[in-house]
Amino acid sequence: MRDTKESRLLLVLLIAIAFALITVDIRGGEDSPVDGARQAAATVFGPIENGVSTAVDPVGNAIAAVRDSGDRHDRVARLERDNAALKAKLGSDARNRSRLAQLDKMLSVAGEGQYGIKGAQVIAIGAAQGFSWTVTIDVGANDGIKRDMTVLNGDGLVGRVTTAGPHTATVLLANDPDFTVGTRMEGSDELGFASGQGDRPFRVQLLNAKADVKKGDRLVTFGSQADKPFVPGVPVGKVSRVDPSGGDLTRTLYVEPFVSFTKLDIVGVVVEAPGKDPRDTVLPPKSKPKPTPTVTVTVTPSGAARGDEETGNADTTDNTDRTDDTGNADTTDDDTGGNTDANATAGAQPTP
Repeated sequence: MRDTKESRLLLVLLIAIAFALITVDIRGGEDSPVDGARQAAATVFGPIENGVSTAVDPVGNAIAAVRDSGDRHDRVARLERDNAALKAKLGSDARNRSRLAQLDKMLSVAGEGQYGIKGAQVIAIGAAQGFSWTVTIDVGANDGIKRDMTVLNGDGLVGRVTTAGPHTATVLLANDPDFTVGTRMEGSDELGFASGQGDRPFRVQLLNAKADVKKGDRLVTFGSQADKPFVPGVPVGKVSRVDPSGGDLTRTLYVEPFVSFTKLDIVGVVVEAPGKDPRDTVLPPKSKPKPTPTVTVTVTPSGAARGDEETGNADTTDNTDRTDDTGNADTTDDDTGGNTDANATAGAQPTP
């Protein structure tokens, strides 16, 4: 429509009519004269409005989602970071508690044996030395570590140092097939040599083929000359099986090691040997076996012994009432009421 005087007049007139209708509608309330027209308009234009709304709402939602996506992404990312930090903290706390327990146990062993140790952590397993059972620890020559030093933990013998770099060292584990250590039996002091067998128990050859050994007996290291590669008294393991002696010069035992070689973490390298052999003092106290309850069954008689024929019990006490001149004794059984005369004199003649 062109902007003319007539069009302007028409626009003013329409606006005036609209205001008049609004005023009449407001004043009329529920009885508004334009209510019917409004309902008719809603009937006609309602479906059109719904269709337009259905078509436009996804667009509006998409625009709102794009507008809010930045805030949502930041919020989700922040929550994920907080969750990861919490998990890391919980995991770290549990690991630290485990390490602290291992360290306390190892220091207890070192104190009992009077070993001077350098604490270390296992940082690698199975170095490039082939198929040997080895681990790498995070201390080396700069920490005073040398070849052929004993390595232990809170359970017992771990192995010995084979190579020492400036900051790390390689430890040959006691269960390696090339590993051999002298042993001493607890209590009996029987000597032998233990060899590793991988994931199987140690194989121990006792020097005394007639040694009295039983399952459950424990062994410690015998020690080496100048305390290298082994210091004395370190717990080795517990006898799990004894081969019968077949007339050989030695006796074979199988010993379950105290150390779990697949779960090594905190270890100690013995940098100072004890002043004297600790013998068996480093071994933990033996657990006392639980006593087996003993049941004693007592049979109570059904009645007191009265010596009558009804119960079948007899009083066998013989009472000598009298002795006559011929040496005859009257033996009376009080319970049965019978008297028996016996001639107690050899060759006596009856009295006429």
